[in-house]
Amino acid sequence: MRLYVRLRLPALLAVTVLTSALLTGRGTAGDLGPAAAPAGRAQPLPAVIDGGAWRSGHLQGMALDRARGAMYFSYTDRLVKTDLGGRPTGSVTGISGHLGDLDLHPGDGRVYGSLEHKAGNAFYIAVFDPGRITRMNMDARTSGVMTTVHLQQVADDYTADMNGDGVFDGNTGNTPDHRYGTSGIDGVAFGPALGPGDGLRLTVAYGIYSNTARSDNDHQILLQYDTTDWARYERPPGGADPHRSGPDSYTGRYFVHTGNTTYGVQNLAWDPATRNWLLAVYKGKKPAFPNYTLFVVDGAVPARPGLIRGQAVPRPGNLLRLEPTGLLHLPSGIHGRRGGGQYGLVPVGDGTHYVAETGTETSGGVTLQKGRAVLHRWTGAADPFEPVVPRAAAARR
Repeated sequence: MRLYVRLRLPALLAVTVLTSALLTGRGTAGDLGPAAAPAGRAQPLPAVIDGGAWRSGHLQGMALDRARGAMYFSYTDRLVKTDLGGRPTGSVTGISGHLGDLDLHPGDGRVYGSLEHKAGNAFYIAVFDPGRITRMNMDARTSGVMTTVHLQQVADDYTADMNGDGVFDGNTGNTPDHRYGTSGIDGVAFGPALGPGDGLRLTVAYGIYSNTARSDNDHQILLQYDTTDWARYERPPGGADPHRSGPDSYTGRYFVHTGNTTYGVQNLAWDPATRNWLLAVYKGKKPAFPNYTLFVVDGAVPARPGLIRGQAVPRPGNLLRLEPTGLLHLPSGIHGRRGGGQYGLVPVGDGTHYVAETGTETSGGVTLQKGRAVLHRWTGAADPFEPVVPRAAAARR
């Protein structure tokens, strides 16, 4: 099964320079998403970076750190750091909850990831300090390499009692509860503001339960945050009693009409080459929709106010447009593609992307989860990712 990952490379330039390059598309250092190394000093990237095999959950996402010569792999309950040759150089273990998609902040050089703690109805952005990840099996709670910021806005939508019976039905999609069908968060990416305002934004994508019996869950939902002052919210990860330290609000909430999917946006990426947003999802199940697995949000068209379809009571929202390319489903008017990316998508910034491939292997009677990053070029076709190196040669590597 193919997976795509986002590459983010801190070029170690001033944040203002990085942000300008990212948002204007000028320059090669710090393009939003996977920041490229400074022009003239970037070394060629390998066609394949092996993420290893681990006794963990399956691969969830990746982030490229070109300045440090590292790749980061999220395996649900651990973060693995490798060099660009695929040799493990450090890991963070003991992560409570579900660690999902990753991205690298092009200014501060840290790795940000989605973290769900559904037992506590809590949702976080996990922040890792790559410079301090220096050995294997560093404890998430005691080593000081990881902090978390709580997103109360997500928790409010997740726990919403939509049928008014006074009971929250918990972690299940077979219920009218959960506003917009919210199941939590997964995709994360740094990129430009989708609405008013300038500067770098952290974009967080909701997970959405698969539920074919309701009509208010047919949008992907993106929240944007300005992380400039997030240091005041950061806390070590909690255990059974998770903290609630986080921002009071977001800078914007945006809706993309795609039809219902299975657990929403698994991987989110801003592609500085096309200046579009890529949304990789698990295929939906509603027969009225095309159920594509990759959607492209048109980065040239700002969000517009409108009514969110499918709501029992009409609700206003900021609506984003899908780029009118790829496949078109005429009955719904939805554009999309059959591409992968559900387990990681990392635009490099030059038209290529690292796409994750996963599998399993058995060692001593234990099933291990494997992952690797494989370099692809964007073709824009119905299946838009083409391996830079033919698959047979990449497999031998």
